[in-house]
Amino acid sequence: MPERPDHAVLACYAHPDDEQGVTGFLHRCVQQGLRVGILCATRGEVGQIADPALATPETLGAVREQELRRAAAVIGVQDVFFLDYRDSGMAGSPENTDPRAFINADPVEAVGRIVRVIRAFKPTLLITFDESGGYGHPDHLAICRWTTEAFHAAGDPSRYPEAGAPFAPLRLYYASFSREVIKQFAAFLAQNGIPSPFPNVDPDQMGLPEARITNTVYVAEYVDLKRRSLEEHRTQLFPNTALGALPEEMWRAFRSVERYALAAGVLLPAGAPEDDLFAGL
Repeated sequence: MPERPDHAVLACYAHPDDEQGVTGFLHRCVQQGLRVGILCATRGEVGQIADPALATPETLGAVREQELRRAAAVIGVQDVFFLDYRDSGMAGSPENTDPRAFINADPVEAVGRIVRVIRAFKPTLLITFDESGGYGHPDHLAICRWTTEAFHAAGDPSRYPEAGAPFAPLRLYYASFSREVIKQFAAFLAQNGIPSPFPNVDPDQMGLPEARITNTVYVAEYVDLKRRSLEEHRTQLFPNTALGALPEEMWRAFRSVERYALAAGVLLPAGAPEDDLFAGL
């Protein structure tokens, strides 16, 4: 496993637990000696609560902040940044209209907050949701859009001069799911009478086509660690979920692969190993 102490990675997400799709890669980077950080736009204040003994609607944001910090620590990540916006809720929910909601932020200000973190942390790679937002959550779409803009703005001295010295990350990756795998997952749920977690979302609109995936990272050796990280998000661990209904072997296989699409920055060299997001840097 090569050491890359001169590189750093910043994963930019909307809510605590969104980072769970990339925890294997993040942990591998920690093992390689990289600085790794997680940026979270909100504290997931309007999420559901799996066990009312864990939080109330009034305390959920503070509780989920600590859950994220513990989940990050499990994979060796100590640097966690919050943008201090409010969770916007699912599409069509009353929370969408809250002026504090992330989706209602001034785009210039939101991008500026991300730029400030980029310039302070100096990541080689940025990671965020793909443009589908995984399953179309409004906050997921917003963090993708504004992280992408921040990637291009952070190295420009004419933009956000108050946010620190310019620093340009080298690559922006969209963490995603293979649309083909999503369809297989949906078919399994249907065949076994398990309700879909996203009944109103067309699988053809989730994730990315396999052809868009540029890097596939195999993290089977970290699956148990990934599970321990996930389990720190206790307020979000609902019984009888679709993912929890998978047979153990299928669950482990699902969690053993992480997929990424290069969205901007330095092109990958021809013949680069598919699991090396730093190839050629």
